[in-house]
Amino acid sequence: MTSEMLRLEGVSKSFGAVEVLRNLSLTVERGEFTAVVGPSGCGKTTLLNLLSGYDETTAGTIKRNGAVRMVYQHDGLFPWRTAGQNIEMGLRHVSSSKERAEQLKEMLELIGLEGFENHYPHQLSGGMRQRVELARALAAQADILLMDEPFSALDYLTRLKMRRELARMLHERPRTVVLVTHDIEEAAQLADRIVVLSERPAQVRRELWIDLLRPRNLTHPEVVEAMHCVLAELGLEENGTALPRTLVRAAAGVSHPPAEEGQ
Repeated sequence: MTSEMLRLEGVSKSFGAVEVLRNLSLTVERGEFTAVVGPSGCGKTTLLNLLSGYDETTAGTIKRNGAVRMVYQHDGLFPWRTAGQNIEMGLRHVSSSKERAEQLKEMLELIGLEGFENHYPHQLSGGMRQRVELARALAAQADILLMDEPFSALDYLTRLKMRRELARMLHERPRTVVLVTHDIEEAAQLADRIVVLSERPAQVRRELWIDLLRPRNLTHPEVVEAMHCVLAELGLEENGTALPRTLVRAAAGVSHPPAEEGQ
């Protein structure tokens, strides 16, 4: 069994005269959590669309070794279905109704929403809806999760909780993950590898590896160092000194100073 789940070789993508990706090569191994960061508009979501097969390359090749599932910034829950029914959409491959009910119960326990299976999306908080979305994705027969800023619409404290939830879920149900995010802190706290893209047309500027178990303390030296390296690559640190905290947070996709984290 090959350990490579995704392989991009010389991938380029243009929309008319606009070149978005140029000669991009990348390999993602089985079980790896890869985060992709880069300047706004550099083509991160375009990259996910190519990885999912939703769009086609202009040049180069992409090889996938397994089924792919997307998790979006705004949850894709069906508003006319309950939380339980939405999760069951990921269990359509289970033919036995008894087994499907057992797996639904397991997924509700996994995301800590026992008792909410009959609630509709509008009756749930943003964090609860994202947990349902993650449960549906993890319940499906998907080997690879492609995540497009799944927590960016949530407040800072809820995002912190969701990172821990995601780390716990992946420990219970391992998957290969590619996460696109503007939040450098999120990338450093979750990813095994951070891929930093350049301005458009995007190329890989740098790859950083973080060999730490999840969930991670944000003050761990390796996490802090990874954040500094990414900020430097993106031009958000000058002479080795970080920009003011509020500017760094804004650049990472947070519009307000966060409360102190107790992790």
